[in-house]
Amino acid sequence: PGADRVDLTLLAERAAAVLDEVERAVVGKRDRLELVLAGILADGHVLLEDVPGLAKTLTARSFAEVTGLRFARVQFTPDLLPSDVTGSSIWNQRDAEFAFRAGPIFTNILLADEINRAPPKTQAALLEAMQERQVSTDGETRVLEPPFLVLATQNPIEYEGTYPLPEAQLDRFLLRTGFGYPTADAEWEMLARRLDRGVDDVPLQSVVDREALLAMQRAVEGVHVDESVGRYVVDLVAATRESPSVSVGSSPRGSLALVKLSRCRAALDGRDFVTPDDVKSVAVPALAHRIVLRPELWVQRRSGEDVVREILDQVRTPATETP
Repeated sequence: PGADRVDLTLLAERAAAVLDEVERAVVGKRDRLELVLAGILADGHVLLEDVPGLAKTLTARSFAEVTGLRFARVQFTPDLLPSDVTGSSIWNQRDAEFAFRAGPIFTNILLADEINRAPPKTQAALLEAMQERQVSTDGETRVLEPPFLVLATQNPIEYEGTYPLPEAQLDRFLLRTGFGYPTADAEWEMLARRLDRGVDDVPLQSVVDREALLAMQRAVEGVHVDESVGRYVVDLVAATRESPSVSVGSSPRGSLALVKLSRCRAALDGRDFVTPDDVKSVAVPALAHRIVLRPELWVQRRSGEDVVREILDQVRTPATETP
């Protein structure tokens, strides 16, 4: 625990430095940026769902710059082929053999922009990479270098020409969140900074490198989860299966996501133990996209987020004990 404690103190300092630098580009959304960083530290994929123009793409690029990771962006369209993402073999006339040309998926942070615009076959190619951290093409399996993280965006309003993500793929995302419109003060701050800079782009400094980020991911394993907190997680996820509002509840993958994100939430605060409040703070982004509501609730404009918030109010919170 002593060594872990030092690691976690350093992790919290580095995480704060990363967030401070990203905030130079993305103004007034610290809580959402902390969630995205928690997803990165938990080695999970993040789905950013919001209307256009709310810094989803900027956020992904900024995190890649500040963490010193390789970055690639794929704009998903209805005619995108699996090979456009994974890469393909091309005939090399000089050597008289096929040579593999790697696609954009061979990176550390992949921005999958408007992921729901790609047809199911292309989404399936991405799904293997997300789950197995590998790509199979032409009978050969190629392992992706860690970390491999997908930050995907989708527009929740526009459904024409889109292919809704199947539940199995939604379940592969550790968390789903949106940014929402900025407050008036944050929007003016953004304008004021742009006027001061004199250019559109914000040059960001790399605060950590790939090795440091992998060390931060490993340090999260030093965060203790008490049995009472673990059972609280199990109770919350079980409640999603028993809710009268839900036709399909969260799988055990939801429990794992909740524990991973709770540990990262504690680590960002420099703590080596998880509290019930950590669990509550990440429950909605970790679970809401994993449940399927009963069809009659769609008419009432009820959402998965509403159901998870109700469950948080209903399930008894365990007493907090510092280990």
